[in-house]
Amino acid sequence: MTDPQGPVDSLRVPRYAGPATFARLPRLDQVSQADIAIVGVPFDSGVSYRPGARFGPNAVREASRLLRPYHPGLDVAPFAVAQVADAGDIACNPFNIDEAVETIQDAAADLMVGGTRLVTIGGDHTIALPLLRAAASEHGPVALLHFDAHLDTWDTYFGAAYTHGTPFRRAVEEGLLDTEALTHIGTRGSLYSRNDLPEDRRLGFGVITSADVMRRGVDEIVDVLRQRVGTRPLYISVDIDVLDPAHAPGTGTPEAGGLTSRELLEILRGLTATHLIGADVVEVAPAYDHAEITGIAAAHLTYDLITLMAAEGQRVRQE
Repeated sequence: MTDPQGPVDSLRVPRYAGPATFARLPRLDQVSQADIAIVGVPFDSGVSYRPGARFGPNAVREASRLLRPYHPGLDVAPFAVAQVADAGDIACNPFNIDEAVETIQDAAADLMVGGTRLVTIGGDHTIALPLLRAAASEHGPVALLHFDAHLDTWDTYFGAAYTHGTPFRRAVEEGLLDTEALTHIGTRGSLYSRNDLPEDRRLGFGVITSADVMRRGVDEIVDVLRQRVGTRPLYISVDIDVLDPAHAPGTGTPEAGGLTSRELLEILRGLTATHLIGADVVEVAPAYDHAEITGIAAAHLTYDLITLMAAEGQRVRQE
């Protein structure tokens, strides 16, 4: 691989200036090939409560301006060992969810041609379904780590099968997921029915609640997740509401008692030996944010996911 084109040098161009791409990285059309592409999906027509996640991709990009090129926690300079580029946004129909899902799936599949891995910024959690379709078409059924306050395995809302609360039930039904390696992390709060949890288990999911993380600690949780995932192709989906509203107020369905941003980042950093093939960070709704708290958390989570992918690529090349 030729030397990757990295972000704009912050010692030459102030961070508040320069391109409005994620971490001020090059655009996809400025590089010949990307190992990792960041893509936005400004879509929130599947929400059940507060709208506004359609503005999430731009908010996360703005919050990413302060990111630097070396990750000390993982001892990786991700933009130096992998070509990372910003692929812009997938524009989809805000008035027709079925059409939007197809558009996102097709665009994601096109971006993945040549082995490019995607880190997607949402948008609401509806977008996880077409992203998983594209990933499974490339890798077969994938393992899933789903960080969220909610299960997102309900059947329908108002008779609608495609919403931000249903993507992972649809994904199981469509055979996109390896049902031996599915885990929700950070769930909490009230449910619709006592039957929601056994129904979720029937689909193949394990559950690690936010209280489990608090009581058992990050290291033990990481061990459980690594054992469950193994070497399978892994997709990580992060709903920003997995964080407590103190750490992520800018989201559509906040729940008290969530993870801290430190806990979530440390869990992700513990997944270095996994085979991460795709990821998303969704449900950032900047209209409800304060001082970019949510956008900053989402930008750092996106950076860590990119770094995990870059680190794996580096290990493969060294072997």
